[in-house]
Order: sequence, then C-alpha cells, then structure tokens
Amino acid sequence: MSSPKVLFGFHAVGVRLKTAPASIVEIYFEVTRRDARMRQFIERATEAGVRLIEADAMRIAKLCGSHGHQGVAARVQPLPQNHSLDDLLDAVEGPPLLLVLDGVTDPHNLGACLRVADGAGAHAVIAPKDHAVGINATVAKVASGASETVPYFMVTNLARTLGELKERSIWCIGASDDAPKTLYQTDLTVPVALVLGAEGDGMRQLTRKTCDALVSIPMRGAVESLNVSVASGVCLYEALRQRG
Repeated sequence: MSSPKVLFGFHAVGVRLKTAPASIVEIYFEVTRRDARMRQFIERATEAGVRLIEADAMRIAKLCGSHGHQGVAARVQPLPQNHSLDDLLDAVEGPPLLLVLDGVTDPHNLGACLRVADGAGAHAVIAPKDHAVGINATVAKVASGASETVPYFMVTNLARTLGELKERSIWCIGASDDAPKTLYQTDLTVPVALVLGAEGDGMRQLTRKTCDALVSIPMRGAVESLNVSVASGVCLYEALRQRG
C-alpha cells in the first residue's frame, strides 16, 4: 500500500470526505476552533466514520508544512488512477477539451490551473514529468478539491504525447504572446488541447514547434503577459463559451 499523503484546508479535505471517505486514515482538527464551519465539518467526518484527532494549530502546520490549513488536515491514502490518458480519451463523449502545461513548477500555479480546469469542464490536465510539479498538499489546498476531480497526467515525453493527441485529431493550440492570431479568432469547438507555458519562459521550443497553431491573448494594458493560471482560465472559458 502506498504511503499516506496529506491534504489540508476545508475544501481539499471536504472533497475527499465526500468522494472517498474510506481512503482517509485520520483527520486532525484544531480543537480551539468552534465556529459553525468547523462544527459542520466535524459532524460530516463523524457521520462518515473517519477517525478524528484533536490538535493545536502548530501541530497541524507541522504536519502539512503550511500555516494556511484553516484548522483542518488529513492523512489520506492516494486514490488509484484507474485509467490511462488513452482510456480517458476513449471514454470522452463529445469533443475533448484538454489543458497542457509545459514548465509549470509552482504548486500554487498548478493548483489554480486545476481549479480552473475543473470549473471549465476540462477532461484532463497534462504535464511533463521533468518540467512540472506533482500533486502535493499545497497544490491540493489551492485547487480547493479539484486535484481530486480533474485527472492529472504526467508524461515522459510531452512532444510525443502531443503527437499522439494529434493522431487522435485533437487540435494542439499553443498560447504565445507573439502569435498573429488571437484566441478569439480560433475555433475551439473542435477537439482541442490548449498548451500553455510557464509565465516568463513560456513553452519550450520543441513543445511550441509541435503545436498545430499558436494564438495570443490580447493585452491592452502595460503588462506583457498573464499568470499561467489566469491565462488557462481565459483560454478554457473561451472554449466553454464557444461550445455553448
């Protein structure tokens, strides 16, 4: 059995409590916090039969490596990923919508991207193993539960994976601030993988060359680029808007 990992914050722990309570080893809660939100949370955990442990704020912070735990942390067993990317795509009804992240190593950015992907109904998020952050407690906290609901695939060779997506007739569209065509001039109703790089460096050259097309997000102010999670939101929700 895999070693337990840590989730913290009401959203992250609450989603696991709702979707897979049997995978929770134990929940630590701040005993001095007695507000309605905490009382409701403890009631839900008790009903689910999860082991509850009273703790102080410092102990919880040490467990999860953050003071932003909101008084709640849980040790959980990792959920099994029951399908490959191919299996997931085979099961998608309608045109797939994928988010591909190249070089996003900040856990806060990844967590925010997963949250946006969940909100927009993206089928999966894909990233390379060697230029990305994995799912950790900070990612799960920022994602507010989306790390539990959005499939996240870390692939060995991103360019090869993009090539395999193209063989499935999935249009790979990269976001680049120097692209002549804008996002809003692009048909996103077709099967599409939106490819974004980290803020500053952008996509790697090979990733950029592998894309079918490049589009830009119009910038009307003084700043030259958007944070990758904001750009992901703009792109994914434009696809959602076009798809009605």
